[in-house]
Amino acid sequence: MSAQKGKDLLLKMDDGTGTFVTIGGIRTKRLALNAQTIDTTSADSINQWRELLTGGGVRRSSLTGGGIFKDQASDILLRQTFFNGAVMNWQIIIPGFGTISGPYQISALDYRGDYNAEVTFEMTMESGGALTFVAA
Repeated sequence: MSAQKGKDLLLKMDDGTGTFVTIGGIRTKRLALNAQTIDTTSADSINQWRELLTGGGVRRSSLTGGGIFKDQASDILLRQTFFNGAVMNWQIIIPGFGTISGPYQISALDYRGDYNAEVTFEMTMESGGALTFVAA
């Protein structure tokens, strides 16, 4: 896979009607996928090497992003979702890789305004259920 433009990583949120809306103006994005391990090492483990349980442990995903709101609709949608504590369906489109889809909850929403710059925001989301992956 050749290098991809970071700006092409898209975040889309279900607006509540089943339609996915691109959250505009996000300049930085970071997706993390994590899985806990379950150690099954015992006295019988070969040469005392650690053994792990295949498929065990809790899996989770977190996403952070920041940027500017390009329109009032995306600002309202994110703000309402945060204040409602709603778990909404999202699509994270990674160019040349695929799409990760599933429920996320916005766990942090920060606004920042510098004296000589535009208002910016930062948000953090945590997965709230099973995610799916479809290759590009």
